[in-house]
Amino acid sequence: MNRPLRLELENSLYHITSRGDRRGKIFLSDSDRLAWLSILKETCERFGFVVLSYCQMGNHFHILLKAPHGGLARGMCHLNGKYSRYFNRAHGLVGHVFQGRYKAILCQSELYLLELTRYIELNPVRAKLVADPSEWAWSSYGAKMGIVDSPGWLRSGEVLEKFGGDLVVARREYKDFVLAGIDGTSPLAKVSGELILGDPEFTARIVGRALPENPFEIKRVQRRAVVRPLAEYFSEYSNPKEAMARAYMSLGYSMPEIARHARVSVKTVSRAIAAFTITSEAP
Repeated sequence: MNRPLRLELENSLYHITSRGDRRGKIFLSDSDRLAWLSILKETCERFGFVVLSYCQMGNHFHILLKAPHGGLARGMCHLNGKYSRYFNRAHGLVGHVFQGRYKAILCQSELYLLELTRYIELNPVRAKLVADPSEWAWSSYGAKMGIVDSPGWLRSGEVLEKFGGDLVVARREYKDFVLAGIDGTSPLAKVSGELILGDPEFTARIVGRALPENPFEIKRVQRRAVVRPLAEYFSEYSNPKEAMARAYMSLGYSMPEIARHARVSVKTVSRAIAAFTITSEAP
């Protein structure tokens, strides 16, 4: 089966995640976290990425970035590939560190930049690792709040300027904004087809730009532009009901298609979807 089209547009905003293979940990020590940050810095310098927010968890990471010159796939291949080699060498391991390829969601900046940076920096709080985001050393929150120096590759000011020109006031208002979202829903619940986060006009415009000139290819691309292969749902989610429900809710597959792939009846798929309530993505 063909891979889904990857949407790479210059100067677009992306929410990036990568999870550990079999949901295993990708950071076992502070040294691992520092090594990853060093490689992220190198990646930004080499590929021109602009990072707005990030968070290192235990078995995954989040990055909110812009790629002004394109090259998202090459940059992420460099980041994950080099870190995987470091991790295996440092811990005497072999094999995959990450679960497949990274996941990239193309986002409408004017609607979701602030929501996404808040969501990312609240991950440790939602996971009950800390009570306040300022207590987590491994995210961009401390740099935005002036708790630690902001590295050159992290554009904290691009987020803070949304709260006014006075830095002291902006930090206070940003803190209030972040803390107000602790019990809120994830903006990722609004993702269309698991690849685009934006209003209907934005989504239509992005998909339209991704379509090929060959009219015979349009139907295939329209179907796959914002949908990933069915097999990925069943490899990522151990609960078959969840896999079927998420595949169906991606709007890319019909119940008969899912049933054929899973080798079950359409009625079984329908019951699975009805029985399984998809919650917001866990931190």
